[in-house]
Amino acid sequence: MHRRLIVPGVLAASLMLVIPASAADFTPGAPGIGDPYYPAYGNGGYDVSHYDLKIGYEPTTDLLKGTATILATTTQDLSRFDLDFLLDVSDVRVNGAEASFATSGQHELQITPAAPLAKGAPVTVVVRYSGVPSTKSAYGFSTWHRTPDGAVAADEPESAWWWYPSNDHPLDKATYDVSVSVPDGTQAISNGVLQSQSSKLGRTTFNWRENKPQATYLTTLAVGRFDITTAATAAGVPIVNAYSKDLGDNYGAARASVERTGEVADWLSGYFGRYPFSALGGYVPNTTTGYALETQTRPFYSPKQFANGSNVSLIVHELAHQWYGDSVSVKGWKDIWLNEGFASYAQWLWSDGEGDGSTQQLADYVYASHPADDAFWTVKPGDPGPDHQFDDAVYDRGALALQALRNKIGDTAFFRILKGWPAGHAYGNAAVPDFEKYAEQVSGKPLAAFFDTWLFTAAKPAAPAAAQVRIAAAGGAAHARPVRPRSWTQIEQTHTAHGRTVPGH
Repeated sequence: MHRRLIVPGVLAASLMLVIPASAADFTPGAPGIGDPYYPAYGNGGYDVSHYDLKIGYEPTTDLLKGTATILATTTQDLSRFDLDFLLDVSDVRVNGAEASFATSGQHELQITPAAPLAKGAPVTVVVRYSGVPSTKSAYGFSTWHRTPDGAVAADEPESAWWWYPSNDHPLDKATYDVSVSVPDGTQAISNGVLQSQSSKLGRTTFNWRENKPQATYLTTLAVGRFDITTAATAAGVPIVNAYSKDLGDNYGAARASVERTGEVADWLSGYFGRYPFSALGGYVPNTTTGYALETQTRPFYSPKQFANGSNVSLIVHELAHQWYGDSVSVKGWKDIWLNEGFASYAQWLWSDGEGDGSTQQLADYVYASHPADDAFWTVKPGDPGPDHQFDDAVYDRGALALQALRNKIGDTAFFRILKGWPAGHAYGNAAVPDFEKYAEQVSGKPLAAFFDTWLFTAAKPAAPAAAQVRIAAAGGAAHARPVRPRSWTQIEQTHTAHGRTVPGH
């Protein structure tokens, strides 16, 4: 055993390190994480690592009861912090001690722990709550969707508030355990792997686990009566798909599309690298919605999207997001091009492979279809603004920018980027400038002016720029009639139904 001699000066310095900060040094966490598009979304002062959600739900009354256990670490000396939440809270405990709480603004739950929390400290927050989600709204909208046999939580850029308290912004990703109790004969679908299922006293409990970091808007809950199929990808990733039993005439087309999930994921792996999660699938509940969403490992699809028959291009789009959007998430909502531009380009690649229109033909068609004075060109994919975050231009001009990049740097560098980007940023967050630097690094070419033209200029690229990337300027002339690729109808249906216009956003 060794003894260490502590001289008085060293002893005094050591003691100073353990003297707690004064009460004045502890401050409230910010009620927003700092996103300029959505200033009130997310919260400051802590970082969540895990959510454990135990939920009981009654399909007939829409009554939801829950207990959320949140594991986090403080990022400042914290006197108070917020969670984003709408339901009624009955009890909050922080590190086992009862905490006071109050509501603030349209969706904030303010929590004041019994004792302030030092920076860097592990924190356990337990929130007990209940309510009828369909009666709650914020900013004039709701993201909780009732169905004839239950409900669905799936929306973007927010949906968690209606069923669990959270730090609701993609910057704060976490792992999840979601346990849902429902009446026998009803199923509960969520993200990840179904760990177990058990029935007792007329109720069935489904225990789901997502073991990779997940953004809050990518969590999902679907309760209803489903036909469930299981399979596996070529790489052995388990697939769980679910279809509402009352999809009517859309049932066959929905299954003909979603059942190709494994095939599509294997195909995408050839472009984007190994599939990044331990589960896969999709679900189609009987909602009146008209959009799809890349909820992690298990995308949500609306029945209306299969009204004209199967749409495998839609499946390609949402599964491409598992790499671009889910594994690599945006740092801020202004970076949405990193999600939608790449998922749309995946559809172009699929079209090329199916012989329904090459990526260059699709690029030429998009370029020629929008004259210079079209408002389409006023949307900047690299920073579209909250009111245009899901505009067609983010998808179409976003994919067009990628074809332009491919033509500028060549196929070898381009496809290295497509695969290297999600590998290098797996399970993290990134911004558009990060991608620009990466593309320059891989290609060895200066690309600042290029990206400024295609992502940040509110105008149609001029003819010289178009010629450089082999997009025919003549296609944009008033007399030209661009050739419409066979795949365009399905591609267009995908992105026009993907977003939504929300009052107050």
